[in-house]
Formats: sequence, C-alpha cells, structure tokens
Amino acid sequence: MDSTSSEVKIVSQCFVKPKTIPEKWKEPYHLSPLDLVMLSMHYLQNGLLFLKSDDATKTKDFMETWLQKLRDSLAETLVHFYPLAGRLSTLKTDNPRSYSVFVDCNDSPGAGFIHAKSDLSVRDIVGSNYVPLVVQSFFDHHKAVSHDGHTMSLFSVKVTELVDGVFIGFSLNHAVGDGGSLWHFFNSLSEIFNAQETDNLLLKNPPVLSRWFPKGYGPVYNLPFTHSDEFISRFESPVLKERIFHFSSETITSLKSKANEESRTTTISSFQALAAFMWRCITRARNLPYDHEIRCSLAANNGTKLDPPLSLSYLGNCLSAVKSKTVTSGELLENDLGWAALKMHEAVIGNTSEVVSETIKNWLKSSYVFHLEKLLGAMVVHIGSSPRFKMYECEFGMGKAVAVRSGYGGKFDGKISAYAGREGGGTIDLEVCLLPEFMEALESDQEFMSVVSSSS
Repeated sequence: MDSTSSEVKIVSQCFVKPKTIPEKWKEPYHLSPLDLVMLSMHYLQNGLLFLKSDDATKTKDFMETWLQKLRDSLAETLVHFYPLAGRLSTLKTDNPRSYSVFVDCNDSPGAGFIHAKSDLSVRDIVGSNYVPLVVQSFFDHHKAVSHDGHTMSLFSVKVTELVDGVFIGFSLNHAVGDGGSLWHFFNSLSEIFNAQETDNLLLKNPPVLSRWFPKGYGPVYNLPFTHSDEFISRFESPVLKERIFHFSSETITSLKSKANEESRTTTISSFQALAAFMWRCITRARNLPYDHEIRCSLAANNGTKLDPPLSLSYLGNCLSAVKSKTVTSGELLENDLGWAALKMHEAVIGNTSEVVSETIKNWLKSSYVFHLEKLLGAMVVHIGSSPRFKMYECEFGMGKAVAVRSGYGGKFDGKISAYAGREGGGTIDLEVCLLPEFMEALESDQEFMSVVSSSS
C-alpha cells in the first residue's frame, strides 16, 4: 500500500454525531455474545465507485455542496443507527472478576467523515485486470481490528474525489454489525440523501437495535479474560492478486443444471453450484498433492434459525462459516461438479437451528474470540458477502454506481466475496483473492476462463 497511498491525499476530516441525540444515547449499549466473537476481526470495508456527470465535473462548487449534503444525511441516518456513532468501552473488575465490552456513546466524538482527493480516474480503478492496491487507500481504519474501536470510530465514511468520479468507502466495526448491517446503512443513507425533506424522516426499513441474547443471559456478558492481549491477534494478509470475475445468469443456470444432473438430484441451488465450481477451479490452480485435505465454506446468516428469529433489519451479528466436509484435493478433482456441489448442499442443509443453538451453548460454556487465521485454516476457499445485498440501489445524485470495491480487511488466499452484478437479473460478480501464482494458474484454466468474463 505504501507505494500507492501517495496517490490519495486527505483534504479534511471530522466526526459526525446524530442530528438529534436519542434518549438512549447516555446508556451503555451492550453487545451480544454473537458480536463479542468478532472483537479480533478486521473492520468491514465496502464502497461504491461513481462517475461524475459532465455538469458536476464542470461545476466549481459541486463537491463542496455535495459533501455538505452527504454529511448532513449521515447525521440524519445516525439518528436511526446511533450505536455506530459510539466507541467501545471495557469494564473490568477484580472482585468479583469481570470483563465486559460495550458501546459507549457518551464519550464519543461520533462517526468518522473524511474527504480525500486523488489524481486517478474511474478507468484507473476499473480498467485493469486486477484491483489496484490504491483501492485500500479509499477506506479508513486500514488493518484495524474491531477491538481498536476503543480508540477509533466504530463507523467511518471516506469520500475520495477522483478526476472524473467519487468513491464512497464505508468502514464498519465488525463487533457492531455484519455485512448486512453495512449495506443496510448504505441503503438508508442513500434514502435520506435523496429525500426532499429530511426532518423527522421515517426510514422505510429502520434498523432493529435491540440486541439478541441467549435465554438467561445478558445484557452484560462477561468474557473470561483479564487483558485484551489474551484474545486479540492481528492477521497480516500476504501479498495477493485480486480480480473481479463476472458470471452471467445463463452461466449460473447452466452450472446449476449440470450440478443437479450429475448428482441426480434437483435440490442443489445456483449459489451452491457456483461455490462448488470455484472450489474445484481454485483447487486445481493450487496444484496440491492428491491427499492434501481441503474444504470450502460459506458465510451464513443464522438470524432466522434463532428462537425467536431475528428481523432481517437486525443491527448486529449472527454469522457462522458453514463448512463442507473435509475431502482430499484428489477426491475433489477426480469427481465431477455435481459431487462437489452435493458436498456444499449438505453443508448448508446441515446448518440447522439445532446446530446453531448447540454452537451458542458451547460458546457460553467456554467463550472465545474468532481469529481469522485459525477460523478457516490453510488452502481453503471461503465465500463471504452476498449477492442479495442491494448494493447498486444506493444512489447519491450521480446515477447508478459503476462498481463495488472492498478494502484490506478480512482478505486471505482463497477469500471470495460475492456481489450482485451491476446489470442485475441474476448476474453475480465474484471478487477473488489468491496468491499471485495461484491466480496465474486460475487464469490459465480454460474450463474456468471459458465461463467467466472480467467485470468492472
């Protein structure tokens, strides 16, 4: 990043509080056990790239007016999502021994708001095969983990002004929300930005702020630690190649049909077939020994599996990595797509309410914090994010976004993020992160390249 960060210069930065301070602002906002496991995970970093209109490019005070409107909209949106304007705080006692982490809004300056400039163009960002490293500079909280929210904002907006475009980058503390929470905020900010009148605006889909706690627990949950050194680690990603691959709806339908036909079933979904396809292609690119053990996993939102089920508008975490059974590299490649897709299907249907409940019960008996390097292991393929998120519905006076991009956070060899394609209609863009030699091998795979195309 150092070689490219000079291309992005910060012009101004400030903090933004809710336009009106909610009644509960002064009260501690307690986190669920499902949030606390994320304390050592990177901040979530997602953003949208927009092309300025010709009029905006020519108008001298366009950015100044637009930035003020965005800042005002942020203050209004934070009324509904007020915990994002807080900071983390830890309460420790020795007798009785306790260690609890919560959100404190009282002593927080608010959410971050940064304006930066770059001499780069939209084409510089989307025009090459690989995502340029400079994109990491479009986000605040580079390499930060959630526990750092004790001393930095839990949520930050960084606006990078390009020669002919604007990038809006969000950084969200993972202990406060998941990817669904981030895009819910993005959609809400867009809704308020585009509203004619923001006074007392009622969002169409306001967030549910009440935290979920297991029966008999909460709102305060004590972690079995005495110091953050006992549970915080900082995962450093190796140098990766990152590329966006586009899958048409026809390609995805074809993969689904092929997977179901080969496994003699009708139950494999489009996404399970796509995951199996990527798992096989990446494993082939890695050229592993026959008996090397591997698996594929998917990020799953378990909100509907809780009792009672969580609202889709819930602000917070309820995630797990749904993992396939461990197989060998040789087994995966000597069998067909249907065999691999069935393994993914079995993993998904095996993630039942009972399994989720048992996992939570076990965590309460012996609490721990997720660590990226231990959570997934080596030589895995893991697919996160979701094509269900309404990314391209976020508009800020410059039309539909040109592209979705993400920051440094949470990336490793074998990490894939799934986004809805810009044109909609069931298309999917996969942001694939691999070690350079594995990416080169994947790009040389005719089976893979024949069904995908690069996408902006």
